[in-house]
Amino acid sequence: MPNILFAALTEAWDDYETHLRSALDDEDLQYTLATDLPPAEVDYIVYAPNSTVRDFTPYTRLKAVMNLWAGVEKVVKNPTLAAPLTRMVDDEGLTQGMVEWVTGHTLRHHLGMDAHIVNPERIWDDTPPPLAKDRPVTILGLGALGQACARALTQIGFHVTGWSRSKKDVPGVTCLAGAEGLDAALTTAQILILLLPDTPATTNLINADTLARLPQGAVILNPGRGPLIDDEALLTALDANVSHATLDTFRTEPLPRDHAFWCHRRITVTPHIASTTRPDSAARVIARNIARAERGETLHHLVDRTAGY
Repeated sequence: MPNILFAALTEAWDDYETHLRSALDDEDLQYTLATDLPPAEVDYIVYAPNSTVRDFTPYTRLKAVMNLWAGVEKVVKNPTLAAPLTRMVDDEGLTQGMVEWVTGHTLRHHLGMDAHIVNPERIWDDTPPPLAKDRPVTILGLGALGQACARALTQIGFHVTGWSRSKKDVPGVTCLAGAEGLDAALTTAQILILLLPDTPATTNLINADTLARLPQGAVILNPGRGPLIDDEALLTALDANVSHATLDTFRTEPLPRDHAFWCHRRITVTPHIASTTRPDSAARVIARNIARAERGETLHHLVDRTAGY
């Protein structure tokens, strides 16, 4: 009978407990689930990186740590963690939320909705927007979230180019990789969507040099990770070739009230809501993975410690 430790903020336990117990019951598991267990008796940790658990050394029989968030950058390099680490991949909740945010804001900028929503001068401009097929979109990052967003946008009619560290094959998407691929992906990106993980290789990937490669009037959407963007370089680019940036993730969160992003007329700030873990569907992902491990099967969504995601 596995002992499962829930290691997250108190309010998260209130949100998750009922859903986790129901999901574990549905998997016909006999288990103990609690927020306080003797470390040497814990088999699995359902983990949020804002938990007070930092030292995994006492958890001597730990079989896996199951991250509740899609991002693992706050735990993946913890030297005390020897057990397998999984990240949250939840198509029902987290992935669907990201697809809806990305699709919504892509269409917002594609159709020029802001000019009609805020039009105090009552300007009647009946110039139609281009069709989706004439608005190239680039997605940097073709993991589970990037691929799901790419599929949704291609179904609408956008020509989507995807770039990733290693070459991927996504039907209907032009897939590029490597330094040369990045240059090609940027130069056609009328709308650029950032869905890369936060790793040393991706920090400040969007900098003065890469921003300069974007076409005139490009729009940037960042629902991925704040450190992907050099903030000062972005502010400069907004006075040059970038027409707008809609940002959902930031280096410091909540975004400080005195940050320049708040009052910039070409920046939209959304409060890290693009892709949020939903307790009901996330609980089912966790329970299925624990059941797999208890049957001796390979865990789903294992993190590659070397790559950092």
